[in-house]
Amino acid sequence: MDNRNTVWRHVDAQTERLIALSDRVWGMPEVCYTEARSCAEHVAELRHQGFRVTEQVAGIPTAVMGEAGEGGPVIAFLGEYDALPGLSQEAGVAEHRPVEAGGHGHGCGHNLLGSAALLAATALKDWLAETGTPGRVRYYGCPAEEGGAAKAFMVRAGAFADADIAISWHPGSFWEVAPPVALANTRADFVFTGRTAHAAASPHLGRSALDAVELMSVGVNYMREHMPSDARVHYAYLDAGGIAPNVVQAGATVRYSIRARDLPGMLALVERVKKIAEGAALMTETALEVRIVSAVSNLLGNTPLEQALHGVMEELGPPHFDEADRDFAGKIRSTLTDGDIDAVFRAIGMPRNEAPLADFLVPLDAPRNPAVGSTDVGDVSWVVPTVQAHAPTVAIGTPFHTWQVVAQGKTPAAHKAMVQVAKAMAATGARAVTDAALRDAAKADLARRVGAAGYVSPLPPEVAPPLGMSLGR
Repeated sequence: MDNRNTVWRHVDAQTERLIALSDRVWGMPEVCYTEARSCAEHVAELRHQGFRVTEQVAGIPTAVMGEAGEGGPVIAFLGEYDALPGLSQEAGVAEHRPVEAGGHGHGCGHNLLGSAALLAATALKDWLAETGTPGRVRYYGCPAEEGGAAKAFMVRAGAFADADIAISWHPGSFWEVAPPVALANTRADFVFTGRTAHAAASPHLGRSALDAVELMSVGVNYMREHMPSDARVHYAYLDAGGIAPNVVQAGATVRYSIRARDLPGMLALVERVKKIAEGAALMTETALEVRIVSAVSNLLGNTPLEQALHGVMEELGPPHFDEADRDFAGKIRSTLTDGDIDAVFRAIGMPRNEAPLADFLVPLDAPRNPAVGSTDVGDVSWVVPTVQAHAPTVAIGTPFHTWQVVAQGKTPAAHKAMVQVAKAMAATGARAVTDAALRDAAKADLARRVGAAGYVSPLPPEVAPPLGMSLGR
C-alpha cells in the first residue's frame, strides 16, 4: 500500500499549528531540566490533538509522552525542546545581537526538533485513524538532551520497553539520513575539600582544594597524549573556592565531560580520570568526592531503517527554498569562516559548493567523516531500532551551539525544512506500521549490534536525574 501521499497530506493539515509551536518554544528558551513552559506547550498541543498524555515520565517533571491508536506495532517519535545557556539572539538578523545579555537561546534548534517530531506523530496518528490501520503512535517529549541524559533515565525506567521503532531527526546543514555516530559520555563532578587558612600568615596550615583541581587538570592534559584519538575530555569550574586570593580555598568543584567511541572505552577512561583526581587529592592532602551527574551510551545504527528513510527522503526531495531564503542564508554565511564551511562538506565526504542552502540529498553510501558529539538518543538506540534524519534548517556550514543557529531558528527556510522532515518521518513511520518484514529486519539488525551481553545502562543505579544541574547542583 502506498501510504506516503496521504500521510504527507496529514502533515500539511497541521503545519500552521506546529510551526507556531516551534516559534513559541524558540521565544521561551529554557535549559537542561528547567523546560517547564516548553513542556507545557507540548502537553497542550498533545491534548489538543487527542493524544493520551502521560506526564512526568521517569519521574522527570519536564518529560512527557503522548499516545494514540490501538493495537498493532508502536512507533515512537523522539522530540526535544531544551535550549543552551548564553546564546540569546534576535531572530532573522545576520549579526550578533542578543535579546538579553547572558540569556539563553535555541543554539541547537531543539524548538524545531520537538515540533517536527510532534508534527510527524500527529500526521501518523491521523493517518491510522483515517485508514483504520492497527497501530500506536507515541510522541516522547524529552528534556535535557544537552548534557542531562534524560532519555537515558527514561530508558532505564522502561519508558521505551514496548516500542517497536523509534524515529527522530536533528536540524543541520544537509538533507540526509543522519550518520549513526555519537560518543558515549559521562559527566562527573569532582569535589575537593581542604582546609582554609590565611594565605600570608599561615599558608602552611591550609590545604587548597583549588590546587587539587588545577593539579587534576595538569594530569588530565598529560593523559591526552595516551588516550584514543577519538576520545574527548572537557571540563568547567563550578566552584573555584571563592574570590579572595588571601584565603586558602577550602572547597572547589570541577565538572568533567568524558567521551569515547563506545561504552567500554568511555567507562575505562572515566576510571583513568578518577585516578588522576585521586592523585591530585593525595598531593594536596585534600578529600575527594566523585559525583556522577549523567551518562549516555554511544549511538547504534540500523541499516534497514536507514535504507527505508533514505528512500522516502529521496522521493520527497529536499525543502523547496526560494530566493529570499537563499539571500538570508548568504548573509549568515558571510559571518562564517572557510573552516566552518569546509568542515561540514568533509563530514559528508563531498566537494564544497557555494550554495547557501542544501538542495540535494546526501547519498547513503557517501564516504562520511562526521563530526562527533554525544546524545542520549544513543541509549534509545540500544533498546529500540532507531533512525534519525538531518534537515537543512541553517545555512550550509553554520556551526551549532552558536548565535547563528538561534538567528535562523524562526526563518521561513527553517520552517520549510521542519515540515519536510516531518513528512519524511511520518511516511517512514507509516511504512514501519504496515511492513512487518521491515520491523523484523530492524529488530534483527539491533540484536546483532547489541550482542549477547545486551544493554547495560551507563548510569549507576543510585544516580537520579540531575534536575538541578543547570544551577550547578
